[in-house]
Amino acid sequence: MVRNSLTLFATALSFAIAANTSFAQDETTRVIFTNVHVFDGINEERIENANVLVVDNLIAEISTEPLTAANAQVIDGGGRTLMPGIIEGHSHLMFPVSASAWFNSHDVFYIGAASAQIANGFLMRGWTTVRDIGGPAMGLQRAIEDGQSIGPRIYASSAVIGQTSGHGDFRDYNDPHPNEVAHKQQFYEHFSFIADGPAEVQRAVREALRRGAVQIKLMAGGGVSSVYDPLYTVQYSAEELRAATEAAADYGTYVAVHAYNDTAIIRSIENGVKVIEHGTLMTEASAEVMRDNDIVLSPSCQVLNLSEEEVSFLDPVSLTKFNEALAGLDQQMQLAKEYELTVAFGTDMFGSPQNFENTVYEFSCRERYFSPFEVLRQATSINGELLAMTGERNPYPDGPLGVIEAGAYADIILVDGNPLDGTEVLVDYENNIDLIMKDGVIYKNTLN
Repeated sequence: MVRNSLTLFATALSFAIAANTSFAQDETTRVIFTNVHVFDGINEERIENANVLVVDNLIAEISTEPLTAANAQVIDGGGRTLMPGIIEGHSHLMFPVSASAWFNSHDVFYIGAASAQIANGFLMRGWTTVRDIGGPAMGLQRAIEDGQSIGPRIYASSAVIGQTSGHGDFRDYNDPHPNEVAHKQQFYEHFSFIADGPAEVQRAVREALRRGAVQIKLMAGGGVSSVYDPLYTVQYSAEELRAATEAAADYGTYVAVHAYNDTAIIRSIENGVKVIEHGTLMTEASAEVMRDNDIVLSPSCQVLNLSEEEVSFLDPVSLTKFNEALAGLDQQMQLAKEYELTVAFGTDMFGSPQNFENTVYEFSCRERYFSPFEVLRQATSINGELLAMTGERNPYPDGPLGVIEAGAYADIILVDGNPLDGTEVLVDYENNIDLIMKDGVIYKNTLN
């Protein structure tokens, strides 16, 4: 598996380098996809027997009439579905190992190298953009943009921000407070900022922005993997939340919060938060507030449907909290549909290469609650709108993501089958995704 992954990575890198070399020789590149059925990310009906023209890194035209362009590469889609690349709405690329390994076994250089391989895997599954919602992914994003590594677009949040004894505080019982020691562990330098009081929260937000965050992630309630904060806890006061949202707004972006219960969700929304991550223990009370304030709900389904073996590594406290969260999943999804909430597509899978590979099962899990079309919209156009909420911080401002339309970025996959009939074709990506294009560059093509 590792050897095959490295070979695939090397092949993709060589292809991209060759493609970029050709770009230098020809100022404008053109690709015409013919004989495709287009799912545009928005409409339930495909555009049948269509043709799509890509010029450089943008989609130029979609037509049911033949398209021509000088010096264009023509790719016959053979009746496949052409659709936007998948967008991952909740990931932690810089967490390729377990929490204990992060603390005890590896330095940041190992983490960076391992995370580059994780990023490559995302792209090779047809996931062309990742919203990294906690972790120092800015350097990885830069390496991909510089052509030093192969991977998806990344919307990085920098370190998560949480209170003492909150979800971002992973200390053992006798560990000193990281803000009270001369040399912090790498985890608290790069992955999690602990901040208490409005002034500290404001400073932490500004530091994350200085490091390159495009959106901010706060911990507003208890979490599964942290030991000392039960899921019922409410984290950060109204004043602290307001300090964060105002600091983010001053930089043209927004705050998303990790929150499970009603009180944490509602307090966050009342103080300027725009996105709720998880929200698994929500009730009608918070569903109504989310609907009335146009709040995005970013849940994760697959991570709560892991087998007993897959969660056996959790300590007894975390395992109890995992089961508590799992018990709320059905109600959450039903409320999301009943209140017609804007639901993003994210997985929250992390900790090992296998866990990241399992992100594809988010499709299967969501089809228990949503139609294939609803799931596909979540993973494409809805997530594209979520990315655009970064406003002035948007690292990719030249066109929309998650849609097939003129002027959009050319992030495209060709699927053998119709995912609107069932998203299982995207789960079996190796056999069914025959072409992957990101930013106008082809990284996989098995059609020729």
